[in-house]
Amino acid sequence: MGSKQETTNNEYTRLPSPHDPPLRVIVVGAGLGGCAAAIALHHHGHEVVAVLDKVRSFNRLGDSLGLGENAYRLLARWGCDVKEIQEIGNQAPTMKIRRWHDGKILAEQPLMDMAGYIGHRGDYHDIFLKWVRNRHIQILMASDVTEYTDSSPTPSLTLADGTTLSADLIVAADGIKSLARHLVLGAQDDPVSSGYACFRAYFEPSPEMRADPALNAFLGDQDSVNFWIGPDTHVVQNTLRGGREFNWILTRKDDRADVLAESWFQPGDMNEVRRWARDIDPRIRGAIMATESCLDWKICYRKPLPTWVSPGSHRIVLLGDSCHAHLPTSAQGASQAVESAGVLGVVLGLVDGRDEVPVATRAYEKLRFPRVRVSQTHGEDLRDRWHNVLKNVDNDVEIDPEMVKIKNRPLYAFDSEKDARDKWEEISARVRNEFGKGKIEPLC
Repeated sequence: MGSKQETTNNEYTRLPSPHDPPLRVIVVGAGLGGCAAAIALHHHGHEVVAVLDKVRSFNRLGDSLGLGENAYRLLARWGCDVKEIQEIGNQAPTMKIRRWHDGKILAEQPLMDMAGYIGHRGDYHDIFLKWVRNRHIQILMASDVTEYTDSSPTPSLTLADGTTLSADLIVAADGIKSLARHLVLGAQDDPVSSGYACFRAYFEPSPEMRADPALNAFLGDQDSVNFWIGPDTHVVQNTLRGGREFNWILTRKDDRADVLAESWFQPGDMNEVRRWARDIDPRIRGAIMATESCLDWKICYRKPLPTWVSPGSHRIVLLGDSCHAHLPTSAQGASQAVESAGVLGVVLGLVDGRDEVPVATRAYEKLRFPRVRVSQTHGEDLRDRWHNVLKNVDNDVEIDPEMVKIKNRPLYAFDSEKDARDKWEEISARVRNEFGKGKIEPLC
């Protein structure tokens, strides 16, 4: 590793390390955000000691996931063959936003306006893991972090088996329930209900379903992406692999006080699903009604964090969902994690050495916070527009397509690494001034 240049294809060359020896980094969490962090840090010449994950093996979990052009551009720069993802994603050229009860098309947009190629989260994860392994970065399974030691200049972590690991920097990319989140905040922060929940289903339609005219309007051989919007609810439908795999997500109001846990594994009640879907467009209703099982995911909200960096050493940082989780309607959660990974790799290379890692981490959070807030609020805005635009509106009233369109396109032109370099002098000066005064200003 070190400053040795490595190639993953004929055109890519890893950047040399800006430090001698290179900064050593441990990444906690081998999901998409953790993998992106490992790939970005490696690209920028830092030494990724290992990526840790508490599970013993990875399964094909979840359902649909989208990556925007802002993420693809960075991944390609880091030597990843993004065609591998594009080829397994939804190939529909457009997406249609429809009226809930009859399927009338209210707006049609290029699929790229939402989230680029939509694929299965598990398939994307497999490719990200392969990219990490191709760089000879260790992925250590069954590595459950039970404690962090926020010490300078080498923070450390302890695993359930008693093993202790240390590095110049620890990146916690292990989600909203990250143990490091509590360390950074200095307190436990409980989830708050967003007021919504999703029923989610992903399956391979049977030959009988495909042959049934009442079910197969969107089960054909061509990929499609459709949204049905109505008062306080919406349904997302997409197909993958030429229609061989089918996914629907029904978002609805949820006021269950007894269900506060966020879980990808909570079984859904199909009778409840059928109640919610009883008056939706018949062309999608049949496929939903015929679904055998689904999951029920309560969407919880977390307020923006005042800091993403540990208070003692400033050498344990949060990344991805552990600090900037997004609503599903943002279609930018994974993309923003990729952006954050790129910024962290850049700023670590702009400081003079390991003694200045705290300057890099505090600059990282200041650079990223305003950007992710824009992305997060895009998701909130879209959900609110979809859930309110048809309230108390007669069927013969024409809806302005701009009222329901997805407006992520402006997010794609942003280059997070260039932004970090352009703002480095200003942001690093602010950080140094705050350290000089002995007070780090909160992000919010």
